[in-house]
Amino acid sequence: MAVVTMYNFQQYRHIQPPGWTLKWTWAKDEVIWNITGSQTTEQGNCWKFNGDIPHCCKKDPTIIDLLPEIPHNQQIENCCKGGVVNSWGRDPAIAVSSFQISVGSAGTSNKTVRVPKNFTLKAPGPGYTCGPAKLVKPTKFITPTGEELQRL
Repeated sequence: MAVVTMYNFQQYRHIQPPGWTLKWTWAKDEVIWNITGSQTTEQGNCWKFNGDIPHCCKKDPTIIDLLPEIPHNQQIENCCKGGVVNSWGRDPAIAVSSFQISVGSAGTSNKTVRVPKNFTLKAPGPGYTCGPAKLVKPTKFITPTGEELQRL
């Protein structure tokens, strides 16, 4: 299972409520097992999974922002801004909205993971952009139990 953190929507205007939506198309048969800091709009058809059911099985998931009041255990840094992202020109430090997803059926290394395609960022009004996805070196981190993990 790959864990992917998506960062830095580089916006040039202030997004007004109801906020942003982000869409993409998976390269293979990936699914979203878990998501923190945002939400999918539909689960899709997860018929081939027995027992544990993924959060979203859609080939083209739609991700939306969460309200700032959501419980702390559903948040990550820079998430949950109620759809509001400040402009890049005004303050780049806060012109981000982040969320984290655990991806299944994606492979376990940068050699087997395929980058999603057709990213689309929608927000009220014109002027918003979303660059293409790219592979980066895995981040190593230590869990509270001392186990070393890699984040793709």
